[in-house]
Amino acid sequence: MPALLDIRRRIRSVKSTQQITKAMKMVSAAKLRRAQEAMFAARPYARKMLEILGDLASRADPGCHPLLEDRGDRRIVLIVITSDKGLCGGFNANIIRTAVRFLEERADRELSLAFLGRKGRDYFRRRTYRVVGEAIGVFQALQYSQAVRIAQRIIADFTKGEFDQVHLVYNEFKSVIAQRVVVERLLPVARHEIPPDEPELDYLYEPSAEAIVSGILPKYVETQVWHALLESAAAEHSARMTAMDAATSNAADVIEGLTLYMNKVRQAAITKEIIEVVSGAGTPAA
Repeated sequence: MPALLDIRRRIRSVKSTQQITKAMKMVSAAKLRRAQEAMFAARPYARKMLEILGDLASRADPGCHPLLEDRGDRRIVLIVITSDKGLCGGFNANIIRTAVRFLEERADRELSLAFLGRKGRDYFRRRTYRVVGEAIGVFQALQYSQAVRIAQRIIADFTKGEFDQVHLVYNEFKSVIAQRVVVERLLPVARHEIPPDEPELDYLYEPSAEAIVSGILPKYVETQVWHALLESAAAEHSARMTAMDAATSNAADVIEGLTLYMNKVRQAAITKEIIEVVSGAGTPAA
């Protein structure tokens, strides 16, 4: 039977862990509120931009801009957006699992990876995939200028013809307790299918269609990257908050169980001492 001192030491250790998980939960809750505000503010703009660009691209000449050019899907780059830190449940595991499935389904193509976040990089660095870029520490102080730099790098490489498609995989924030892994094509810009019964529309461009498309397409890529980063940040904080809340509750259960066990051990020790005393008192003197 373990000594009472060992049980008390273990209870103190679990209580210390519980204090840490509780503090991490509170920090994540505060960060989640700010991340939610930024994400909800960016969602309408990103969705409207996607709608307008898809409609515009469906009627524009694909040759008017390199970002509209469909070159097939032989050379594909997958941008994996994960967190820099752990302790957030299955947040990173779900993204990595989806990324691995995406790569396995396209094993006959030329695949490359880019990473936003340390966890994805650390997992795939032990694999044989070609890595074309990484950005670590982006989520420590998330700013739109970071999304602009990332988007400009993507646009430059795509324009030079280094790859045919760019896809993003990230966690989309659904609620505090739920996230959804999303895989979406970033480049070339998707063209909406025009229904046969829809009337033909004719846009008037000023100064020209090429000038407008050249100005708005890079902004679209920047917006989509920024939107993905905001969604991932909010989903990460919500996942960590949920995980730390569960860890705090589990620690309370462990403390309760250890306390009950300690009382049983102490009671057994007291009972044993009483039995020894009674047995000694009942033994006749020699």
